[in-house]
Amino acid sequence: MNRFLVIIIAFVIFSCSEKPKPKQDILSSIEVGITNTSIVILGTAQDAGSPQIGCKKECCIELFEDVTIERRVISLGLIDTENQKTYMFDATPDIGKQMKMLTTIETKNDKELVDGIFLTHAHIGHYTGLMYLGKEAMDAKSTPVYVMPKMEIFLNENGPWNQLVERENIVLHKMVNEAPVRLSESIEVTPTLVPHRDEFSETVGYHIEGPNKSALFIPDIDKWDKWEKDIVAEIKKVDYAFIDATFYSGKEINNRDISEIPHPFVIESIKMFEGLSEKDKSKVVFIHFNHTNPLLDPNSQESLLVLQKGFKIGRINDVFEL
Repeated sequence: MNRFLVIIIAFVIFSCSEKPKPKQDILSSIEVGITNTSIVILGTAQDAGSPQIGCKKECCIELFEDVTIERRVISLGLIDTENQKTYMFDATPDIGKQMKMLTTIETKNDKELVDGIFLTHAHIGHYTGLMYLGKEAMDAKSTPVYVMPKMEIFLNENGPWNQLVERENIVLHKMVNEAPVRLSESIEVTPTLVPHRDEFSETVGYHIEGPNKSALFIPDIDKWDKWEKDIVAEIKKVDYAFIDATFYSGKEINNRDISEIPHPFVIESIKMFEGLSEKDKSKVVFIHFNHTNPLLDPNSQESLLVLQKGFKIGRINDVFEL
């Protein structure tokens, strides 16, 4: 009788234990040394970060109280191992920690500054980190900043950004839509215009071509069907697609007019991409999460569902070899 009881108890324990959760086949820059040219995710949150200022929702309360949980605004790092150089995509309010992280990973030189910064547009999470290159902070010397024409005008004609230009803390390099910027014999970056709320500048995504693989980076876009290009076709052309996942669904927005902040919902993107092969689905890396987005929590049901469907979710320190 006692033996039977033990068997029953053991069965209950194992049947109630947590089922294995789907994992992403991505290595962390902390887990492995980077020996090949790679992209590293430096941040994943929307412009205002997570937790967000003034937020009293459950998604933020614990984060304000628990300082051990750290989230950073969206940025990608590019490490050119062959030439010992580093580049950042977007200059966020978290640029200090992000730049330190990126330059520390590149172990073959001791530079504290990256070799260039590519900006996507003039919304607060994507360019305001430039202020830390000024005289009140690092007082950088001639850091290359790659910009589109309207972004160049915006930085040149508005303070405090024009002070960075005048003091040569930064040197602006004007880009042309769909014209590649060659960084080395094996790396080039091409800006591509995307529809977004362009109050101060145009908005671009980037096609990043490495020695062996390529990536698409579109942190902000209004809706996929507003773009002159076919996002499904663009995903098929590259090895990685880091794309806008600001809101999981419209349910998150209960106190704002969604028409004023349009983005493709994750559930919309999943439906649009459902015809992709498993290989092409695995290229999609969702990034740029609003503080309300459940994908910020790796253990949320929404995160598990996205992984089960074959897509990836961007996490800080994730490494993607080019």
